[in-house]
Amino acid sequence: MKKVVLVGFLFTCPSILSAQYIDTKWTVTGYFGELWFAEEEDILGKHQQFYKGWADGVFYSCDYAGQSATYNTHTIREFLVNKEFELVNQEKAFSKVFEENGLMNGNTKVFVHRITCNGSKVADRKVLYPFITVDGSNKAFYVYEGAIITFTFEK
Repeated sequence: MKKVVLVGFLFTCPSILSAQYIDTKWTVTGYFGELWFAEEEDILGKHQQFYKGWADGVFYSCDYAGQSATYNTHTIREFLVNKEFELVNQEKAFSKVFEENGLMNGNTKVFVHRITCNGSKVADRKVLYPFITVDGSNKAFYVYEGAIITFTFEK
């Protein structure tokens, strides 16, 4: 009986089973920090798109060549104090970016995605990490060079 209740609960609350989806067309809308080598005009307004095993965009591409994605879930508070992002979060960069985008509710879930592409050969292997989404938001963030890149998608 316990198993039936658990399965029933999971079907009625599917949001606890997965992260916010990433399979959509994202548009780069801004950045916070410094672009060290990239030119602003080569990034702003450009797209990053994911669909099942395919991806194409300004930062990452995978043409049905063994793409996979995993994620870790944090509250915003947990994310902001996570040592993994400490170097990136100097001067409280993520706090500022989340605040600018109205995402500072401490209990909101943050999903840190790791997207990989095996490629057809070893030289084709790629990783897009961290690709960060926030539950209930149409925003995503990616750490690139010395900046946090901001993406949005149309709801």
